[in-house]
Amino acid sequence: MNARKIILLMLVGYALTIGFIFSTLGNTERPALDLVEVNDVVWTLAENWSDPQLPDIDPQLDFAVVDVDGELIVATREGLNTNVNAAMSNRDTIVDVMLEEEVVGRVIFYNNSLALNRQANLQNLWLITVVLGLLMLGTMVYVVRLDVTVLRPFKKLEHFANQVAAGNLDVPLEMDKHNLFGAFTESFDLMREELHKARENERQANESKKELVAQLSHDIKTPVASIKAVSELMHVLAKSEKEREQLEVIGVKAEQINALITDMFHATLEELKALPVAVQEIESQMLSELLRRSDYKTKLKPFFIPNALIEIDPLRVVQVFDNVVTNAYKYAKTDIQIEAYFKDAFLIVEILDFGPGVATEELPLLLQKFYRGSASETEVGYGLGLHISNYLMEQMAGKIEVENRADGFTVRVFFKLVGISFDD
Repeated sequence: MNARKIILLMLVGYALTIGFIFSTLGNTERPALDLVEVNDVVWTLAENWSDPQLPDIDPQLDFAVVDVDGELIVATREGLNTNVNAAMSNRDTIVDVMLEEEVVGRVIFYNNSLALNRQANLQNLWLITVVLGLLMLGTMVYVVRLDVTVLRPFKKLEHFANQVAAGNLDVPLEMDKHNLFGAFTESFDLMREELHKARENERQANESKKELVAQLSHDIKTPVASIKAVSELMHVLAKSEKEREQLEVIGVKAEQINALITDMFHATLEELKALPVAVQEIESQMLSELLRRSDYKTKLKPFFIPNALIEIDPLRVVQVFDNVVTNAYKYAKTDIQIEAYFKDAFLIVEILDFGPGVATEELPLLLQKFYRGSASETEVGYGLGLHISNYLMEQMAGKIEVENRADGFTVRVFFKLVGISFDD
């Protein structure tokens, strides 16, 4: 509630209070005439009726004496009622003057209680009005002071907080340092400056990281190019078919590393969404070749991939197979079995090892970033392989599932079939 609303409510309360005072004091009546004094006047007049004189009484008691015919005999002052009807309208007190049980005249006592009441009420009203006015003035001054020293600074703090929440850290918090919240607001502005510095340091760190990745990528390309050149030369000079096949694998892997290094110019492992995925329509038989490229320890048992048209990015599928097969090498250390079949809108390729598997409670966590199971403590890694593989498969409208078997561990890779929608 702002200062204007508070002042408005106070003015309404002030008006209601004045109205109540008017109604209360207006109905207040003063005591009636003193009957003892009235009787003294009547008896004095009766005793001196032959020569009526004003008795020695309180000068505040005004009256007029008239005979039975209504003619004025004597009065304490001019302007008093001498007519009985007029006196009754003014609520004056009329007392008969008796002489030997005969009414010889009347005394009309002027009723000044209403005038006295009005005068007293008016005095009281002005006194109360002045007191309330002073209280109101003091309250208004206090409210204005409160608005200047408390409410307005808090409004500025609210605006400042919204600016900080929106990320705008360049606008300082301008306030009078000598007001009630001066030191408090100064601390807020210091916080803004520290946040600004922290953001700038973070930006510089990110820039340095990107520069480091770019530099390492450039430096790694040179030895990779040398490996590829040497493998090509050795392929030409190879004497047996087996040597040539192994050298072809080296050349393919060198080319794959070169492509991955190029990606590092545009993305880091923490920024997977920057990795491009170019989906193509490919015959599923290519998966056999991609699996064999990943099997550099030749642990894959003979397998068969059914023929179909699938949507994949061959380069990214090689990454997926490399991650899965390499994990089987590290953790299972057994032969690897491949099974492939159709289900719904997918060609599913299962990669089965015959190792100890993983703890049941760890299965839902294996696809999360940086998660490493308890069985991986003795192996070097970062917990990114399956996470990256699942992300890449999702970009190709597929996915990865993992499960334990009684005799090992299974990674299930889903490849979307061409021409089959998920609503079919």
